[in-house]
Amino acid sequence: MAHTPVMAKEVIENLHPEENQIILDMTFGAGGHSRLILQSAPNIKLLALDRDPVAHEFARELQKEFPGQVIPLLGRFSELPQLLQEHGVQQNSIDGMLFDFGCSSMQFDVAERGFSVSKNAPLDMRMDGERFPNMPTAADILARANETDLYKIFKIYGEEKYSRKIARAIIQARYGVKKIETTKELVDVVGACCDEEYRMDALQRPTSVATKIFQALRIFVNNELNEINYGMILAGRFVKAGGRLVTLTFHSLEDKIVKRHIMGNVTENLANPLPLKYMSHTLIYDRETVDTLSDTGWLSLHKHVLTPNEQEIEDNPRSRSAKLRAAQRTDKL
Repeated sequence: MAHTPVMAKEVIENLHPEENQIILDMTFGAGGHSRLILQSAPNIKLLALDRDPVAHEFARELQKEFPGQVIPLLGRFSELPQLLQEHGVQQNSIDGMLFDFGCSSMQFDVAERGFSVSKNAPLDMRMDGERFPNMPTAADILARANETDLYKIFKIYGEEKYSRKIARAIIQARYGVKKIETTKELVDVVGACCDEEYRMDALQRPTSVATKIFQALRIFVNNELNEINYGMILAGRFVKAGGRLVTLTFHSLEDKIVKRHIMGNVTENLANPLPLKYMSHTLIYDRETVDTLSDTGWLSLHKHVLTPNEQEIEDNPRSRSAKLRAAQRTDKL
């Protein structure tokens, strides 16, 4: 399956793999970044994690190509500590960690997975595939959630301005016509709610009015934001002092969590939902509290977030919304 890794040059430059290092690719996908990491320096040990069984098979193929260097790991971020323990990997022992968040190209391209707004298929959207048979699909959420819950899912995870109207239409369709079970049925319902809308993407190309609804359902079904938050916590525990962290995010909800773990504003291991500018100026904090908010254990490698250049966006339109952040682990954690 053809796959073009996003911002590949910038990823390798900032991860800076060296001979005999241990690198953990937390989102293996089709293995584009992992292959470049293995080719960038001799005798690299690569831990290849992914929650998708299809991606895990790609990792097993790469293991054959680089014998003795690749360890495929099947699981979510929240399953990582147990997986690393099984392979004898200790905390503070990894030289570099890479995250490429969001939905992979191969998940979008396979219609049967139900991720794509443009391909008619059952509304599945489970990144884990059939690993957890009792895990609800997107169709299950639309069939069971009440109107208030659907509104919150669409508003918070999709940032959709017609969330309330769409949630109401789904409930009416559920009881008046039939349950919404395919991607086309969901697109039609959303389209009927936004019939006067004409939306463009960042490249000024026409885009479906249902895109944000699909994003919201995908994030909810896969518990993505909590997994991202926990993944960032694990990075602080497993990357050694002086080690590198590189993240690729594709929308503001992902980037906000990553930014606050790297730059500050984390309370009780959670990225604070409110920016620091909204904290009350009338409150007085002690030094320990201030240090907890601002001292993250990461040193950002760039003053500003990195984005793909125009040529890459032209060659690979799916890279258009990518944001790369890179940081180096300090010895403060």
